[in-house]
Amino acid sequence: MPLLRVETNAALPDDAAGLCQRLSTQVADWLGKPEGYVMVACTHNPAMCFAGSTDPLAYCELKSIGLPEGLTRELSRQLCDVLQGELNLDPARVYIEFADAPRHFWGTNSTTF
Repeated sequence: MPLLRVETNAALPDDAAGLCQRLSTQVADWLGKPEGYVMVACTHNPAMCFAGSTDPLAYCELKSIGLPEGLTRELSRQLCDVLQGELNLDPARVYIEFADAPRHFWGTNSTTF
């Protein structure tokens, strides 16, 4: 049920699948959710601009059923720290959208949660 989407103009590592796997483990840990439900998508998009600059940046979405509103500040710090370490992104160049998805709006395996 958790989904982390990372779109960046920074070059993804040669092992982009490994990056997704590392992020998957971290998202599961941060949210206390089974990793078997976590999805991560990392995409490179060279046509991105933030604050009038094409310097390295990222737009992220973190969605989950029961996403605790009180944890978003800490989740922002953790995700920015990881992106800085993995992609050398300045945290000031990262935007994150958090969303708490109602169970009936999240589907899998021909049903909803």
